[in-house]
Amino acid sequence: MTRLTGTGLRVTVFIGESDLWHHKPVYSEIVHRAHRAGLAGASVFRGIEGFGASSLIHTQRLLSLSEDLPVAVVIVDTEEKIRSFLPELDELVTEGLVILDGCEVVRHTGRGEQR
Repeated sequence: MTRLTGTGLRVTVFIGESDLWHHKPVYSEIVHRAHRAGLAGASVFRGIEGFGASSLIHTQRLLSLSEDLPVAVVIVDTEEKIRSFLPELDELVTEGLVILDGCEVVRHTGRGEQR
């Protein structure tokens, strides 16, 4: 696993919870590909309400729309590794938003590791 400190790049992918890639959730495919690529880490966050390019509001309060809540997948690593991973996202994200932000990694430690 990559230990990351200092300057990094964060990619955030905003998609719908019901978006699929070969009958599998896109967010799950992104996480598994990031893991196989040896990236430092990836997390998926489920939104409770939002809208995107379609301007359709998705919310957990309306039963008819609750199956497609917004999801954000966040991955942080070095700029080189993130940029080399972008073609994977081009393949997987057919609807949604992909953004890049520079960031500073202050601490990156796994469970059970000593300080």
